[in-house]
Amino acid sequence: MAIPYEFQYFKPGTIAEVVALLATHGSKARVLAGGTDLVNELKMGYRVPDVLIDIKDLEQLSKIEICNGHLVVGALVTFRDLLESKLVKEHAYIVYEAAGLVASNGVRNRATMVGNICSAVACLDSGAPLLVHNAVLKLLSVNGERELPISKWFLDNRKTALAPNEMVTHISIPIPTMKYGSAYQKMMRYSGEDLSQANVGVLMFADGECRVAFGSVGPVPKRSPKIENHLLTQGLTAESINQAKEMIEQVIAPISDQRATKEYRMHMTKVMFERAIAAAAERLKQPRLITKH
Repeated sequence: MAIPYEFQYFKPGTIAEVVALLATHGSKARVLAGGTDLVNELKMGYRVPDVLIDIKDLEQLSKIEICNGHLVVGALVTFRDLLESKLVKEHAYIVYEAAGLVASNGVRNRATMVGNICSAVACLDSGAPLLVHNAVLKLLSVNGERELPISKWFLDNRKTALAPNEMVTHISIPIPTMKYGSAYQKMMRYSGEDLSQANVGVLMFADGECRVAFGSVGPVPKRSPKIENHLLTQGLTAESINQAKEMIEQVIAPISDQRATKEYRMHMTKVMFERAIAAAAERLKQPRLITKH
């Protein structure tokens, strides 16, 4: 299906040119990276811009690197890049695990993690893994750079804290300095192609801290401080995990749609939570060398 709308198309050669265009056109402009979400929106007539800014020539945004104890992921890094990165697998395993469950091979080859969080659809895969890792977004405009915790990024379904004149240049993920185990669970109708109907991310540390995030079961992905504190104070026992499962009903607000009922989503979120806790705990037991960066 062709895009039945007209807009100006720019393909800048520098980041400075991108932010200059955003300063000029603001909310009437949109940034194109992988385009898997954006192009579909344009075909449906949703948020059609006057100006489309293609950033695919900005090679400096295609890097995955370690800087000051953080795993830094550029705006053009695809889910395929994440899967093929030894750095991601070693230092943010839950991101690696989630990347392998995103849509299909064709989508993973083009879609970017930054684009995923910028589209901010309720069913996104990147939210929970980034939330449990306390990721920070690097935002740039003509006024300079600012950092925003991922916890403050999602405002509503398809709505973020990004200003009209800003672009996301990188995602910065703190590398754990303590031994940890993590796990990502996703409910979908069939393997490899479907959108997430519910997902759970868990990041567990050797000192007993356990971070938990939920996605696709409300307008935005979210952490649960109440569940996290419960698991920290009560420990990981069959009783405490069952109690935490009951708390989930106070945290998430799934809906019924063509893919699943809200009751089934609630049930499966509890099941996946228990599975993710078990997987993270088992991975925490595995030998792991923690290195300083």
